[in-house]
Amino acid sequence: MHGGALGGLGVVEGLRGQHGGPAVQVGDPFAEKVLIECCLELFKESVVEGIQDLGAAGISCATSELASNGEGGMHVDLTKVLLRDPTLTPGEILMSESQERMMAVVTPQNLGRFEQIMDKWDVEYSVLGEVNDSGRLTIEWGGEIIVDVDPRTVAHDGPTYERPLARPDWQDAVVADRFAGSAADADRPSGADLGPAIVELMSSPNLCSKAWVTDQYDRYVQGNTAMSQPDDAGVIRVDEQTGLGVALSTDATPRYAYLDPYEGAKAALAEAYRNVSTGGARPVAVSDCLNFGSPEDPAIMWQFAEAVRGLADGCLELGVPVTGGNVSLYNQTGGRAINPTPVVAMMGVMDDVARRTPSGWEADQDGQAIYLLGTTAEELDGSEWARLRGHLGGVPPRVDLAREKLLGDILVNMSRDGMIDSAHDVAAGGLAATLAEACLRFGVGARIGLGEVAERDGVDEFTLLFSESQGRVVCAVPRTEEVRFKDMCTARDYPFARIGVVDAQAGALDLQGIASVDLDELRAGWAGTLPARFA
Repeated sequence: MHGGALGGLGVVEGLRGQHGGPAVQVGDPFAEKVLIECCLELFKESVVEGIQDLGAAGISCATSELASNGEGGMHVDLTKVLLRDPTLTPGEILMSESQERMMAVVTPQNLGRFEQIMDKWDVEYSVLGEVNDSGRLTIEWGGEIIVDVDPRTVAHDGPTYERPLARPDWQDAVVADRFAGSAADADRPSGADLGPAIVELMSSPNLCSKAWVTDQYDRYVQGNTAMSQPDDAGVIRVDEQTGLGVALSTDATPRYAYLDPYEGAKAALAEAYRNVSTGGARPVAVSDCLNFGSPEDPAIMWQFAEAVRGLADGCLELGVPVTGGNVSLYNQTGGRAINPTPVVAMMGVMDDVARRTPSGWEADQDGQAIYLLGTTAEELDGSEWARLRGHLGGVPPRVDLAREKLLGDILVNMSRDGMIDSAHDVAAGGLAATLAEACLRFGVGARIGLGEVAERDGVDEFTLLFSESQGRVVCAVPRTEEVRFKDMCTARDYPFARIGVVDAQAGALDLQGIASVDLDELRAGWAGTLPARFA
């Protein structure tokens, strides 16, 4: 909606229809895909003057934002909205957040072609009203005007809440309760016991295979998925001619955020950034989903404010903008709230998806060198290992975003120049989970030596495996590229260590001189957890 083009435009809502029944909106991936393709054709043929997705606050938000972003007004007849439940009240229709809906502005001249495209894609639609020059948003129901406002007062000039917030009294006790040396740390495994410990780790619900969920939907529709779960990032081909593609990753660190909401939010951001980079894509944009308890509790409001501050500071330092997102509050039962859970989605761009870097080593990489980028400290607080031992306390791993940005640049350049054949970040579960997942990705084993790098970092073998220190990545490097690989790391002053080789014949993750984990046993625990609980 711009300038003099306002008069006579129609407001058209393309939608699947309002959901009756559950209060929580239910997404339909297939309907979403159809709606996306329909919208792309509308854009290609320049049929729409403006378009807005229906997200938070549904129609009330879409109409006010569309009208506010233009220079005119808008009149809507709410009785024209397609409904699944005819008993919905006007307020419910206005505020419903049913999924797979868009609102478009179409000139009368283009309405016929618009309807043809909608019919072609079998997308339901209805004409709700028209754009006018009143400067007001008016909405009627049964012939009665129920909304008459200046749209800017709704969309842009809304009230600002100044809710009380305060760091909770119990936070000091949480920070002081370190995992190392605690009662939960009494059975720290060593030697041959590290093998079963890795199997236990990979069988946990947080780290086990999610295939039982993801395989229920065909993620290869149209053949444009170039890389998918369980890789660090999903890669989608955008242009078949050039190979242009995007990489996407979502990450959350609720245990870290409980210990320190500011640092926990930065850790989620750093992991999403790192995951996209390991795939070979340059991170360019962030979206987020901020999930917290009741903001009426000053302690939870403090968690929320600190997490937002952490994301804002982190995005500024990494140089990636937040393009959108949402907030979900009041996630609690009685006085028991969820851990603060800022979810970060990162998008990256790559020039050619053929250069994508998978997270595991393949059989034809037999004999390639395995390198660990980054260093390890004793950072077990908030870790998956600590969770398995029933402990949540201490301080989260330290995040150095300047180093994360440097690491990302190194990984993207290495992927583009063919220096690495696989890359997998070290995050939840530490190096143990990274090595296990790299083996499980294609069922190819590895021989790993921990002694030298443990001595370099001043940690024991257990800590090297299970600490969740940030800024680390494991790479498989072709023999012909080792010199270039080491030269780039040295030139960028990024620490690295050769920790082993890919072994396609072993059928095991062999921690030499310590323990050997059979891949069949590892896969049984990793792949069997969710089916055993839900099937």
